[in-house]
Amino acid sequence: MQIVNFIFTAYKNSFCVFVKNLENLSVEQIQDIQAFVKKRNGIFDFNSYSFVIQKKIEFYEFEKLIQKSSIEANCIEKPLIKKQSPRVDFGEYKGLFYKELPNSYLLWLKNNYLGKNRAIIENELKNRNL
Repeated sequence: MQIVNFIFTAYKNSFCVFVKNLENLSVEQIQDIQAFVKKRNGIFDFNSYSFVIQKKIEFYEFEKLIQKSSIEANCIEKPLIKKQSPRVDFGEYKGLFYKELPNSYLLWLKNNYLGKNRAIIENELKNRNL
């Protein structure tokens, strides 16, 4: 039998695991994974080759759970990459996030700014319905 390859990602209140080689696993291995997920009230999605469990745990805790199960697996942690909010890099509000700018300044930028961050400004205006 093939070793299952799990890629673990922790979120704020849950975790998601991508089963990298799902299409190469035996029916018995897939059933073991399904039983593991069901026991923890999770959701297994065959379309995305992944499962989600609504519980916050760390990677090492997930590895321990897998070791105690009947699943023979390699586990890899994929850190969650948080999207950085852009910051203003010029003028009076330099260093602030665009989302922190006053509406009046954003509207002023809309009419007066033509620099490289124009798309960021337009997106912030759209988010605020301005």
